[in-house]
Amino acid sequence: MTGRLAGKVAIISGGATGMGGASSRLFASEGAKVAIIDRNKSAAEETAHIIRLAGGVAEVFQADVSDEDQVNAAVKAVEGALGPATVLFNHAGTIVIKPFLETTLEEWDWLHAVNVRSMFLMTRAVLPGMIAAGGGSIVCTSSISAVAATPMEVLYDTTKGAVHMFARAIAVEFRDRNIRCNAVCPGFIRTPHGLREVAELTAHGVDVSEAAIAAQQGRIGEPEDVARAALYLASDDSQFVNGVHLFVDNGFTAI
Repeated sequence: MTGRLAGKVAIISGGATGMGGASSRLFASEGAKVAIIDRNKSAAEETAHIIRLAGGVAEVFQADVSDEDQVNAAVKAVEGALGPATVLFNHAGTIVIKPFLETTLEEWDWLHAVNVRSMFLMTRAVLPGMIAAGGGSIVCTSSISAVAATPMEVLYDTTKGAVHMFARAIAVEFRDRNIRCNAVCPGFIRTPHGLREVAELTAHGVDVSEAAIAAQQGRIGEPEDVARAALYLASDDSQFVNGVHLFVDNGFTAI
């Protein structure tokens, strides 16, 4: 590896599995001290163990990133163990798939808390230390769903639209303090999240067959495809890239 994150402390929310896990491993291999913040402590510990076996540095901090007290405590613990974060990957998120008229208020509030409020809480907790450290990079996981609507995903699409604008607004407000904020926007990816999305959409009669995905984006993406894009946005290679939406969808949204 090339040491593209050497000397950096990287917090990855939802960094235990899937795209987050791939990013945790890649960031560590590129020299970052990685702090995995995740609800799933056992999976996070497994990913951290793999990183350490490879010679990297990783610590695990269990938290529900939609909970203010847990987020503040986790970020404080990261700073105590590793120092202030100079990279924040706001990756944690999930999905609700169901007809709009069957969507409950509780589901609406819950998914916004996990997908959107979490980014507010994490970013607000991390920014003071990042600014004091001289600046850094924030990456937020959005989705093709921020711009390409899918039946049965009104709730999910809405949360990702919010993430899209969150990244841009943070970029504009904090640019003069050497903070960059960008969004990575995956298409259909071979993760537990992505495969569950395919299965549930199929159950609702939406065509997300292998043939349909091949027509839209060539093939299903792999977690490492997204991790490499996030690495670019996190690293100094993208030092003049700010407020962008980087689609990792092999042209899905270009059609």
